[in-house]
Amino acid sequence: MSIDDAALAESLRRLSRSPGDDGSVIPVLEQVVAACVDLFGVGGAGLLIADEQNVLSYVAASDGPGRILEKVETESGQGPCTEAFVTATVVTTRDVTAEGERWPVLAAAMADQPVRAVLGTPVRLGGVPVGTLDVYREQPHEWDASEVAALARYADVVSSTLSAALRAHTAGELSRQLQHALDYRVVIERAVGFLMAKESLDSVTAFNALRLAARSRRTKIGAVAEHVLGEGGLPA
Repeated sequence: MSIDDAALAESLRRLSRSPGDDGSVIPVLEQVVAACVDLFGVGGAGLLIADEQNVLSYVAASDGPGRILEKVETESGQGPCTEAFVTATVVTTRDVTAEGERWPVLAAAMADQPVRAVLGTPVRLGGVPVGTLDVYREQPHEWDASEVAALARYADVVSSTLSAALRAHTAGELSRQLQHALDYRVVIERAVGFLMAKESLDSVTAFNALRLAARSRRTKIGAVAEHVLGEGGLPA
């Protein structure tokens, strides 16, 4: 796909200045997601933001299949968007339904949906990943370098919108989520690294071990991470 740099730049400027009609950041984020589809010619787009558990949660999607993609990822803890959040890098797949070995739950769930190629890119605040901007195509597709770079720039619009909302105190419920994500990201990353070294796990598996331990104990993932670092392992 050819990216029109002038059109992208103008869209970024326009959206970064868009106010929420009701004083809330959510309508603005929904507008950014909808505009992403038109600008990049993709099938759909969505936005996930870390909640107070530091686990991705659904915020906005351009359509039904995109909403299903986002929600399956949040529930299963697997997929390109989850990996993009944990690793703080862009993650792509040519065809998510062909990724049964890598992401079995997500691959099965998308088999009956018009979702194939998926790209997830981190959304950052102060350099810290707090969510992901995600796009999909309805057919298998190899994402090229221009698409990856352009969507990373577009994710900066989400970052700017969130930052402005926090400064203006219009982030509402999201503000607590974002602050917790910022406060505990370093602790969680250290605990993930510890589990990777101790248990020979990859980063996403280690993160999901923290996530599941927090869920089973009805506590925050940050508290579990602190326990891992203090006691040398997951809570018994």
